[in-house]
Amino acid sequence: MRNVFLFLSRYRTFFTFLLLQVVALWFLVSYNRFHRAKFLGIANEVTGRVNSQYNRVEDYFTLKEENRRIHRYNDSLLNLLKNNFAKHDTTGQFLQDSVPFDTLGHYRRYYARPATVVYNTVNSQKNFIQVNRGSSQGIKDNMAVISSDGAVVGVVVNTSPNFAQVMSLLHVQNSVSASLKRSGDFGTAEWDGKDPRFLVLKKIPKTVEVKNGDSVLSSPVSFNYPPGYLIGTVAEVKLDNTTGMYQLRIRTAANFTNLQQVHILENLDYAEQTTLNQETKKKIETAPKNPK
Repeated sequence: MRNVFLFLSRYRTFFTFLLLQVVALWFLVSYNRFHRAKFLGIANEVTGRVNSQYNRVEDYFTLKEENRRIHRYNDSLLNLLKNNFAKHDTTGQFLQDSVPFDTLGHYRRYYARPATVVYNTVNSQKNFIQVNRGSSQGIKDNMAVISSDGAVVGVVVNTSPNFAQVMSLLHVQNSVSASLKRSGDFGTAEWDGKDPRFLVLKKIPKTVEVKNGDSVLSSPVSFNYPPGYLIGTVAEVKLDNTTGMYQLRIRTAANFTNLQQVHILENLDYAEQTTLNQETKKKIETAPKNPK
């Protein structure tokens, strides 16, 4: 305490000057309209800048929760897309679908669940993504995964009670049925294990008109993916002379280096479709050959 008094005593002239300066400024601002207006303007500018910086800091710390809220909202909207619904062909039948979506008999074919990425790789030739939803939350193998903005990401290949392992599109053993938005022609999109920004689209006939920038979508002939989700855009057009078909370089729509929130899509008809497919193959293979 003694040192404090000694400090004040030593610099009393300076502190007296500051006090008188503050009093003089107060008189100047209080009894002079011009100076008061200027002072208030400067004060408002400083206050505004301080508040802006404070809001930026506050927004940063609440950004995670805001992202979660928006992701949940997007998930509810995603489940309302027409691509998730289909209509049974009831021609010649007297029974109507028991769970119609509307009076036209539409039913839900796809259902979306939100998830958060907890692990992701892009530097290997066999890349995987892990999300925080598992079998306890209804996640199963072969469910499609898309990014928060609707870009194709991969397919679920394994689950635990609370997590799921997703085979990324950036996996040399993964492929997805794709179609050109412009023409509707089907092909197969896969990764060549090189640049994680690009896929290769094969089996597109050279008679099809293809241009850089054309959109490549998930096709209607997939058991996993609903049709119409963006896989990427054409970045380079090449003709494979050995097959006589195009080999297109596709820039991925999903940013695999910054995946955070995803949606897991369940095809509610998957079991019926795959069972029919397997039974058909078995039936054809075991059927006796027709005599000539």
